[in-house]
Amino acid sequence: MGQRSIDREIHIDAAPEVVYEVVSKPEHVRAWWPDEADYEPAPGATGTIAFTNRPDGKFVPLTVIEADPPRRFVFRWAYALDEVATVANSLLVTFDLVPAGAGTLLRFSETGFDESATPDEVYHDHVTGWDYFLPRLTPYVDRLVSAP
Repeated sequence: MGQRSIDREIHIDAAPEVVYEVVSKPEHVRAWWPDEADYEPAPGATGTIAFTNRPDGKFVPLTVIEADPPRRFVFRWAYALDEVATVANSLLVTFDLVPAGAGTLLRFSETGFDESATPDEVYHDHVTGWDYFLPRLTPYVDRLVSAP
């Protein structure tokens, strides 16, 4: 089996500084992705995100790896709550932000499925999840930048 990753590109009509805030700060992340988010957007910080609207009320740990505003935000997640994130036990999510005219090209990737021996159904669940959540970024940013 080859390397599995999830890669997406989205053009957002807002400056990279705005998009960075939306993909890194918990108060914004909660508006388009998990139901709850509790972490500091700083390298080495740990916290959790939660999908409390699910029947199982899933809580997932998160460790911030890189925070380079307004260019890049990277974290590891999807490891056991009682463990420290490593290459072998977690997935790596990267948001790269590239200025594009008056907006931003957001390059998203999630990797580590092979290193962590992630089952196919988990990989496909993440593909489906990101296909649902990432498109929610654009309308959320639009509301932010058009708010009085």
